[in-house]
Amino acid sequence: MGQRRSGHVTLLDVARACGFSVSTVSIVLSEAPLSQYVAVATREQIRAMARQLGYHPDAYARSLRRRRSQTIGVLAFDLSDPFCTLIARGIQAGLQPAGYVPLLMDAQTQRRLFDSYLKMILERRAEGVIVIASWVFEETNLLADIEKNHVPIVIVSRDLTARGISSVLVDNEDGGAMAIRHLLDLGHRQIAVIRGPEEMFDSEPRWSGVRRAAAGAGLEFDPGLVLQLPNLVDPASGFEGGIECARQMLASGRNFTAVLAFDDLTALGVVRGLACAGVKVPQDCSVVGFDEILPAVVATPGITTIRQPMKEMGLLAAQWVLEAIEAREQGIAQPARFHQAPPELVVRMSTAPPRNQAVLLPQHKTAKQQSMEAPN
Repeated sequence: MGQRRSGHVTLLDVARACGFSVSTVSIVLSEAPLSQYVAVATREQIRAMARQLGYHPDAYARSLRRRRSQTIGVLAFDLSDPFCTLIARGIQAGLQPAGYVPLLMDAQTQRRLFDSYLKMILERRAEGVIVIASWVFEETNLLADIEKNHVPIVIVSRDLTARGISSVLVDNEDGGAMAIRHLLDLGHRQIAVIRGPEEMFDSEPRWSGVRRAAAGAGLEFDPGLVLQLPNLVDPASGFEGGIECARQMLASGRNFTAVLAFDDLTALGVVRGLACAGVKVPQDCSVVGFDEILPAVVATPGITTIRQPMKEMGLLAAQWVLEAIEAREQGIAQPARFHQAPPELVVRMSTAPPRNQAVLLPQHKTAKQQSMEAPN
């Protein structure tokens, strides 16, 4: 057999190897209705040769004939973020049984890349689009272009139903309320809060839920213990922000027995920052996160958190986009859909009742204070 331009085994290669016409080989290997008229021995010989050569059907050529790409564009705001990874896994699990391939792209929290990848998704004739985007951005005209091309789109972790886009997200407000109630139930009243970055869609509803539940319990937050993370540069920003917030809380001299962090990475940063100052979690200070990512599960101590059903959200997004494709093929108009997944409290080792609500322990002193007190 001569050298092929492509590394892939083709129908022509199989036909040459077994001595039958390309049309006969195609009919047999595609299991077309006409294959029943091909002799059994011939069918077995063709299939055996195909297996021997390692032949696989050309899905690209088939998609050109059917004018169907069998691909779904999946655009994530940052795949290095464990939050995006778990949702992407759910999407992939939902698409695979239907024979669709996810065209996965990573915007790396950059608006320029986000726009560029949306263009590429349109150019490659993806049959549907799923966007994992929790940061606040001015809705791009490219989203409108996707809709004009009648490409079904689902967004995860944002509510764009007002734009006619089906949306799947967790109930962030209820999750925030659930987190603060857990600390209140343990007896904490001196609670520090780390709010999310302004650019994150999840930040405001979580803070709203925290305030609502706190007000219902008659709790007023010390403004000096309410901090906000800066806008994200990368997922590590949340962890580093947690360390910095812990440092600021300790330096303030204010008493606190618990910290409610925006998410799990921030909570892990808080634990690190407290540990560097000699503050033990949960003995001296409880810490709560949000999301339920793997690092929070395997950390020591394990982080008490509010679980987002991220894989399930990805599965639902995949189901919706496939249903929308089917509805489009049948000429059925489908309105935008909305699902708000219920959060779940997961209690681990990072929270406990406060040992002393009124006293700031000596080891809470900042490094600067300790150096000032050290003998010359």
